[in-house]
Amino acid sequence: MTEPRKLRIAVIGAGASGIMAVVKLREAGHTDVHVFERASDIGGTWRDNRYPGITCDVPSHLYRYSFAPNPDWSRVCASGTEILAYLRSVYEAQDIARHVTFDVEVREARYAGGRWTLETSKGRQGPFDAVITAMGILRHPLYPDIEGLDTFAGHMFHTGRWDDRVELAGKRVGIIGTGSTSTQIVGAIVDRVGRLSLFQRTPQWIMRLSNVPIPEEEKAAFRRDPALLQQHYARLADEFNSKFAAAVVGQNPRVYARMEQMCVENLERSVADPVLREKLRPNYKVGCKRLIMSDDFYDAIQKPNAELVTDPIVRIEPQGIRTADGRLHPLDVLVLATGYDAHSTFAPMKLYGEGGVDLDSAWKDAAQAYLGVTIPRFPNLFMIGGPNSPIGNFSFLMTAEKQCAYAIDLIGVLAAGKARALAPRVEAMQAFNDAVKAQMSQTVWVSGCQSWYMDRNGNIASWPWTYEHFEKLMDAPDLTHYALTDTV
Repeated sequence: MTEPRKLRIAVIGAGASGIMAVVKLREAGHTDVHVFERASDIGGTWRDNRYPGITCDVPSHLYRYSFAPNPDWSRVCASGTEILAYLRSVYEAQDIARHVTFDVEVREARYAGGRWTLETSKGRQGPFDAVITAMGILRHPLYPDIEGLDTFAGHMFHTGRWDDRVELAGKRVGIIGTGSTSTQIVGAIVDRVGRLSLFQRTPQWIMRLSNVPIPEEEKAAFRRDPALLQQHYARLADEFNSKFAAAVVGQNPRVYARMEQMCVENLERSVADPVLREKLRPNYKVGCKRLIMSDDFYDAIQKPNAELVTDPIVRIEPQGIRTADGRLHPLDVLVLATGYDAHSTFAPMKLYGEGGVDLDSAWKDAAQAYLGVTIPRFPNLFMIGGPNSPIGNFSFLMTAEKQCAYAIDLIGVLAAGKARALAPRVEAMQAFNDAVKAQMSQTVWVSGCQSWYMDRNGNIASWPWTYEHFEKLMDAPDLTHYALTDTV
């Protein structure tokens, strides 16, 4: 075996998981860390998404790093602006800047001779002993395939590319899409615009969550007593993970029944007009699509200047949207709340592993990994948020930190000289993915709806077990599931 050695490590992305990866790598003694960020600032999805009303749908005190508790969250669920400020505070307090190069897009990563070389928009970088991808999953906006999309004469933009220069006051605004983003925007702008038209293809189940301010006395108590803050975090984690998250994967039927009841009651009690109420009623099970948390959407869509349009869109014209009933909906601004391609894990970056194997070819039928972190034939490559990671029903920062710790344990094997390279065995990955498919049948996600959890082949790329099971598997790598080599 090789001698203990100092590793040179690349991290791709300076969003929430990239910042965290640098902190945890340094805690483990790895200081030769280089972060490549395609944008000119940190923050990832919280940098790119700045639409009106943007709010995390996970409680604030659960959406934080374990090493950076924040007693000063202002609301039950934090705004995107507040989360970005939190990430920036950690970035500055931890002196992450010395590791980061901005405005560099990694276009290719290639493994050869036991090391990785990165081809970037500013030339070749490396070689590196290990690579951690921290690129996020919601970064490629999906644009609707609608006739005439490029003919609209007004202002048009995707929610992930919000145009702050466009004034909405008094304007006729149309929104295509009814997911979490859309519902947040509707509540935030309805009182400012002249008229709001929401074009709905599929209604959503909405659970009422009162996003109230956190009292100053509570924040002061958390500042005085960090143990109290930790207790609150643990209580929230137990509520979220053992109840809500377990319910959608079929492990807590009592809580699931209560969730169904709460969503139905929210619709029944909140929407007075029976015709509108039925238009807003989904025909699929609660949680099949990502459950929306809102305390103002139903009120907003019932405002006199708001309209829910359920007739299919036929085409977009210079003056607005034409629906199947022949009606033209005149618009000044068109907002595309049409989501993201959550399954282009690395695109447009290309990855080449052992012997030049191309990841696009390896994943032509489905994106498959071992525990969402590693891939056979791609040694010393570690993903945060890879295929079948727990992205749809947990706090991302909680699960990302667990995956990062798992990856760093494997990097420790390399640093200790126990191997020059490691990658999961094909049979280990296959066994994991077979188990995923078998378990997925127990989840609500396969109950008969289309959602962004599904890839183009109908595979659901989320975590079908409980958080406790995830935590157990992330606790320490089982090295019998890995091929360790001492050769280059």
